[in-house]
This record gives sequence, structure tokens and C-alpha cells, in this order.
Amino acid sequence: MKITICGSVAFFDEMNEAQKNLEELGHEVKLPPFEIADESGKMISVKEYYERRKAETDDDSWIWERKEAAMRLHFQKVEWSDAVLILNFDKNEIPNYIGANTLLEMGLAFHLNKKIFLLNDLPEISYKEEILGMRPIVIFQDLKKIE
Repeated sequence: MKITICGSVAFFDEMNEAQKNLEELGHEVKLPPFEIADESGKMISVKEYYERRKAETDDDSWIWERKEAAMRLHFQKVEWSDAVLILNFDKNEIPNYIGANTLLEMGLAFHLNKKIFLLNDLPEISYKEEILGMRPIVIFQDLKKIE
């Protein structure tokens, strides 16, 4: 199966581990980018970009051009895939966190009739109804349940 992994960039190390494990199970896997060009064009790690983005206060910053490009690129990966795997770990004191960007990616997968797998149970969050409406398959951290 062709799988695109989605989730917060804060979970990038876990994404790499999931990719490795899924590939060992015979799947083809795509991740968000691991590097992004900074304002001078120098490549920086996605984790460094994430930290800069969280600190940015200027609505006209180069940060948002890169965010747009990264979102469009990842949407293309969702289109390519048969399914998305949402890595929903605890973040911001929310168990099984699914953020806005990941919700958008899930919405695209839903629209394109792709399977949506959640690594962990659904979060108790204000948009839980929307997540439920997309009918995700919760695999409770068992990657072998992806089929």
C-alpha cells in the first residue's frame, strides 16, 4: 500500500520510525519534508523551521511562503497515496492531538476517498465530530492493522 504519514512536525522523529516500520511491512511511504529553505535559501531542518515558525509574529514573513509550499507538497503526497496514517501523540496537554494542518490533510484524504488510519484513539477536541465523520480506522499503534 502507498501511505502518506501526517501529523505535527513535533512528531518528526516518530514519523521516521513509523516509515521504517511500514517499509519493513512492505508499504511505500512518504513523509513531510525534512528540510526547508530559510529566508536566504539555506536548507534548515524541519524542526528548526518549526521552532522559527512558532516564534514568528510577522504575517508577511518568508515563513508563510514556506508553510504554503510545504502544505501543497504534502497534499500532493496525500493524493499519491492509498491511505494516510495520522500520528496523533500527546501534544499541548491534549492526549492523541490532531492539529489544524493534520485535520486539513485528513479532510483532503476523506474527499479523495483514501483510507484514514489513526495511530492512537481520537482526541477529545472541539472538532472531534468532524474527525468521526471522516470514519478513521484506529489501529492502536499496531501498524500490521494497516491494509
